Amino acid sequence: MVNEELIFIDLDLTTQADVFDFLSETTVARQIATNKKDVQSALKKREEEGTTGMMDGFAIPHAKSDAITKPAILVIKLKQGIEWDSMDGQPTQYIIAMFIPTAESGSTHLKVLSQVARMLMKSDFKEEFVATDSPVALATLISEKLEA
Repeated sequence: MVNEELIFIDLDLTTQADVFDFLSETTVARQIATNKKDVQSALKKREEEGTTGMMDGFAIPHAKSDAITKPAILVIKLKQGIEWDSMDGQPTQYIIAMFIPTAESGSTHLKVLSQVARMLMKSDFKEEFVATDSPVALATLISEKLEA
């Protein structure tokens, strides 16, 4: 669901819209989804229901769509924090984005979302995530927590 090719370090995106645009485009380019506009619309729709900005600089945007053909997690570490309406009011710099086909919205989506939310409750995970700039190491860190 996550691998080093889906992890992007030190990106210079300056708004939430830029992040959604990058994520949508990347899901199509990596054959995770078939339609950029549908994925972008699903990300925006979810955000309108309530912020996905968590604490300590993390956000967990997620999209369910018929345009998404396989579940995937994309990770972005931004050069600097951006406004995301986060729960603690702090800028968001670390993004763990989930993409789930509509057909798996009741199973895979809830399972992965709850696992990622639990990861972000653990300070040791967040500290290791922030300190690591290797896509391979980040993919391993997240995969281990998803399987645990």
